[in-house]
Amino acid sequence: MSEVEKISILGAGIMGSGIAQVASQSGYRVTMVDVEDRFLQRGFDSIMKSLSKMQTKGKITEDRVEKIRANIKGTTDFKHALEDADLVIEAVPEDLELKKQIFRDLDTTCSMHTILASNTSSLSITDLGAVTKRADKVIGMHFANPVPVMMGLEVILGADTSQDTLEVIRKVATKMGKDPHFCKDYPGFIGSRLLNAFLNEAFWELFEGIASAEDIDRHCKQQFRHPMGPLELADFIGLDTLLSICEYLHKELHERFRPCPLIKQLVAAGHYGRKAGKGVYDYS
Repeated sequence: MSEVEKISILGAGIMGSGIAQVASQSGYRVTMVDVEDRFLQRGFDSIMKSLSKMQTKGKITEDRVEKIRANIKGTTDFKHALEDADLVIEAVPEDLELKKQIFRDLDTTCSMHTILASNTSSLSITDLGAVTKRADKVIGMHFANPVPVMMGLEVILGADTSQDTLEVIRKVATKMGKDPHFCKDYPGFIGSRLLNAFLNEAFWELFEGIASAEDIDRHCKQQFRHPMGPLELADFIGLDTLLSICEYLHKELHERFRPCPLIKQLVAAGHYGRKAGKGVYDYS
């Protein structure tokens, strides 16, 4: 396949809607799919909020906003979403078995030329490719959050990902205005392995009573010049997502990634962070 024209996004959450927005801005025809209309509506609301901010800052015109939004179709019909898709980007929760089932379904539904990409931040691309009959066309595309703002794109190569697939994704990334960097398929890849060790350690400091959440975050912003403290960032990412990644890395890389009990407690209480209105901090 020489050119990508249509991209389908599975999942209309923070990441899925952000990827859909950037793909549409770049001139691709986009379909965003989720299991319920209310999730799609939430995704479109997020896209319009992002575009409105860009318009307010004078980065795009009102006419351009309307065109970008009109170029994104939403559906709960899985098969309809995949019609004529040249690239499918999966952006569902970090659950390996869920993703495997999705990739099985994609493999039987999509045209054989379609490239299947996962936005996973830590799970094995090789494992996802192995459940398909097109492992050469399976690749990782780990976007940074918020997708419309962050330039980086982590591209992960499974054991059987072909050079042709890599080159297509390189072109897509460049057209989207992203700066792709490439890595082997290893637990946590480049970023999540580093970031989750840092965030998890911040929770251990809070759990052990070394300092308050505010002082931990203030220290990292002032001493390390980070734009957000680690606990603020964890709330922004979602503590449920953080826990899933930590548990996976703990399983694969052992004790140094054992998740702090405080993360487990907050997730068990439903305090997932910003999206839930409460995490380490209260956003209500």
